[in-house]
Amino acid sequence: MEKLSAPIITREAIDARLGTLAAEIDAAYRGQPLVLVCVLKGAFIFFADLARRLTVCPEVDFVRVASYGQTSESSRDIRFTKDMEISIEGKHVLLVDDIVDSGHTMEFLKGQFAVRGAASLRVAALVDKAARREAQVQVDFAGFPLEDGFIVGYGLDYAEKYRTLPAIHELAFE
Repeated sequence: MEKLSAPIITREAIDARLGTLAAEIDAAYRGQPLVLVCVLKGAFIFFADLARRLTVCPEVDFVRVASYGQTSESSRDIRFTKDMEISIEGKHVLLVDDIVDSGHTMEFLKGQFAVRGAASLRVAALVDKAARREAQVQVDFAGFPLEDGFIVGYGLDYAEKYRTLPAIHELAFE
């Protein structure tokens, strides 16, 4: 059985951070061809809110990978279940994910897209758990650093539940 905490990151804090992240991304990519790539499913709410705040005019695409399944622990068995539909050759690519934890998923994606001729590959994540990193992956645009805890809400899930919560909560398992 799961127990949900009070919000550890409120909707108001998320809204405020989205504004500063969008400004940082706009400054980094102004005047350059940018493709925003949403890592489904977890990043869809963060991605949509962030994309609407950008003043640069990016192309938008989606990928889907699976590494957690129905558990609370990441797996190195990463499956690519939906690939991009547009070309990234000669364009700057910003991978947008809900959370970068061990880094294995992002390492997988960056490796897949590096061979497709992108001008650059960078990462934006709502939550950056750098202390838990196992792969050599950098989050270039981090929303919130967290050290530990299994979190849900604002797109993040456990077994497909809790995604639509407007804030981020820690989930405890009893």
